Amino acid sequence: MQKFDVIVIGGGASGLHAAALAGKKNKTVLLIEHNREFGKKILISGGGRCNFTNSNASPSDYQSSNKHFFKSALSRYSPQDFIKLIDMYKIKWFEKKEGQLFCENSAKEVRDMLVRECEKAGVELRLNTKVEDIEESDTGFKICSNIGDFTSNYLVIATGGLSIPPIGATDFGYRIAKQFGHRVVQTNPALVPFTLQNPYTELSGVSLPVLIKVGKNEISEDLLFTHKGFSGPAALKISLYWNSGDRIKIDFTNGKGLSSQLTSSKKNILTVLAETLPKRFSERVLSDLSIESSKPANQLSRKDLNRITEHLCHYSLIPSGTEGFRKAEVTRGGVDVKDISSQTMESKLKPGLFFIGEVLDVTGQLGGFNFQWAWASAHAFAESLE
Repeated sequence: MQKFDVIVIGGGASGLHAAALAGKKNKTVLLIEHNREFGKKILISGGGRCNFTNSNASPSDYQSSNKHFFKSALSRYSPQDFIKLIDMYKIKWFEKKEGQLFCENSAKEVRDMLVRECEKAGVELRLNTKVEDIEESDTGFKICSNIGDFTSNYLVIATGGLSIPPIGATDFGYRIAKQFGHRVVQTNPALVPFTLQNPYTELSGVSLPVLIKVGKNEISEDLLFTHKGFSGPAALKISLYWNSGDRIKIDFTNGKGLSSQLTSSKKNILTVLAETLPKRFSERVLSDLSIESSKPANQLSRKDLNRITEHLCHYSLIPSGTEGFRKAEVTRGGVDVKDISSQTMESKLKPGLFFIGEVLDVTGQLGGFNFQWAWASAHAFAESLE
């Protein structure tokens, strides 16, 4: 039976980074991954270019049942810290918008960099390894797997959430947490498209900037109509705050209101609307309101003008749901951070047991924030090693 100082279960972003950092502290480290390759979620992220961090990341970009939990780790490992690692490997990157940093070439460069960091640090890497049981031992933990048993002083759970099952997402981390007495905050798909009971199928593919709100939370971004409902950055971002049954409010003018031409122009109303809104969308609005599209804008009744304004600026609906974990970029909820140290990510219930990354009840916004949490929480764990 092989013995290690540290065993990390989960070879995604947080697990790879944690294993490499622990190895650099002269610890013997085993990294276990149940898939046939490491970092499968890294590889598909950012459209294959990996939005590896956000240079503007701050605590306000994260959700948790404890709004202070993530502040310490994020403050001690910044986006600039990870950028230094990227630059060391001469990986070319660019800023898309609002601090979102992507690889110029391929997400594979980030994955390969993390694997290389593990190799340089002497980490033993095991793929296709299924953990069948975890037991407490005299010195820490005993890991029973399909390729044999291992023991360690420290055990790190970096198994992620439930998002995107086809690439191997499971509830393993939550089951281990419960085994050691931890509570799991209800999990839900997040950063995910919405479904509508009566979707605007004929508008599928139409996109426009909107101001979208759920409760006190609002997002100004592009909304994309799909054959099932709403997607695009606006829908994905606001989904982080949405619970089943919540009403969504949309301003299709993106807070700009309607043009004064709506009341003064001699052009037909469809032409006036289509000057600032997609034509197909404008046609659907007028059809829904039973307003003749060829009618000159300045001949519309005050009632019809008010109806158009209400529809475009104060539209609201309750989505029937979301496209679920299969399409969700991340999982909201997870291992309750109440019994996790915010300094080290160590369990307060079981010394030597750590949880990092998405498995925890910490969820970042769309745009590289969840990767930054992966790097920061992994760093917090590694810094705790003597």
